[in-house]
Amino acid sequence: MEKLALLIRLEVKPRKENEVADFIKGALPLAQGEEQTINWYALKLGPSTFGIFDTFETEDGRKAHLGGQI
Repeated sequence: MEKLALLIRLEVKPRKENEVADFIKGALPLAQGEEQTINWYALKLGPSTFGIFDTFETEDGRKAHLGGQI
């Protein structure tokens, strides 16, 4: 059961929107490969605003994700 989550909001500089979108798309396989990351969602909230929402069962899982490849 998920007990912890991260919600990250990214406000992107002008003309960097596509670069960030590509980075986020490329991060999905990395997140899926993390054993302790239960869910990983990427969102486009507006023209230059993105979000990432992750869930974890333990603090160790959260820390592993934060120290991971993404």
